[in-house]
Amino acid sequence: MPFCFHKCHYCDFYSIVDTQDRQTAFVDRLRNELQAMAHLAARPLDTIFVGGGTPTLLREDLWKVLLDDLQQLFGAAQMPANGGEFTVECNPETATDSLMRTLASGGVNRISIGAQSFHARHLATLERWHDPSNVERAIERARRAGITRASVDLIFAIPGQTLEEWREDLRHALRLGTDHISCYALTYEPNTAMTARLSRGEFARADEDLEADMFAATCELLASHGLVRYEVSNFARAGEECRHNLAYWRQEDWLAAGPSASGHLRGHRWKNSPRLDDYLQPTPDGTARVVDHEPPDPRRELLDWLMTGLRLREGIPLEGLETRAARVDPLAQARIMGVLRGAQSRGFAEPSGGAWRLTEAGLAVADAVIADIFAAVD
Repeated sequence: MPFCFHKCHYCDFYSIVDTQDRQTAFVDRLRNELQAMAHLAARPLDTIFVGGGTPTLLREDLWKVLLDDLQQLFGAAQMPANGGEFTVECNPETATDSLMRTLASGGVNRISIGAQSFHARHLATLERWHDPSNVERAIERARRAGITRASVDLIFAIPGQTLEEWREDLRHALRLGTDHISCYALTYEPNTAMTARLSRGEFARADEDLEADMFAATCELLASHGLVRYEVSNFARAGEECRHNLAYWRQEDWLAAGPSASGHLRGHRWKNSPRLDDYLQPTPDGTARVVDHEPPDPRRELLDWLMTGLRLREGIPLEGLETRAARVDPLAQARIMGVLRGAQSRGFAEPSGGAWRLTEAGLAVADAVIADIFAAVD
């Protein structure tokens, strides 16, 4: 869902400032797209994730229409009873009691809240305009409605942020009783307002050593409260991992709906047009206009699987490595194993229960290890 009431300065996701004049047209087009792809999916679905933009900015009457369609087409309302996961990203200011009840009635059983920080001055730096106290209120409203699972997003290495302020943010998130916390270092993406302000000298990047200390504190503090680092930037209690994101990282299949959404099905990758005007234009079969399509490619599939799998604490299973590598080159597995054993000798990788995974030290240099593996594949 592309609508936002304000474009945050660090954000490089596709979104537009909402005037509510195109919400109805968007939902009409989205319903058309969902109908067109319904035959591709099992019913009920295993997971649904509604991201943005700000999904909770969508009018409640339109949410009801959309949830009805998701039930008719995909059995969404039965997902919680069947062990499924239905997540909606949530802005603290737009999480009303009424909307939470509507979402819960449609099968939503998990919300993901963009808190980013509980310090107002750091939110101002990020151009996030919400009251930090509303994060707790949003979680309480969701729980009252029956949405029992909640995740909180936090950002560290914000200009001017101290190590102790970051620890305070983590402790605050823990006090909310959330079982999943995502912690991201602030990145300066091209063509964002944040990067432009940095280039103008309005502030300085956080010191690299401070950033490293912040992440070390993250792992230590969250682990002491029972949240395990199951992916580079994600921490959860056992059983509370985000199943939808795990499907991405394990290179499973997922469908895409809405502008700029990306899909992966039977080896095909594609991305919908990232412009709402383009998305709203009808097509003969109801599907969205695609701006990027990659057909099945064993080499790309292997590299993607290695890159995302090694970001996970569970690592990459040897059985999967053997199967995927053999499609590329009979010697590819041996070369990859050579890199992993070399990483093991430096304390960056380890065998674990029929899989290879990066150690805590290895996760800190994951990009370098993965680059070496890519070179070995080639």
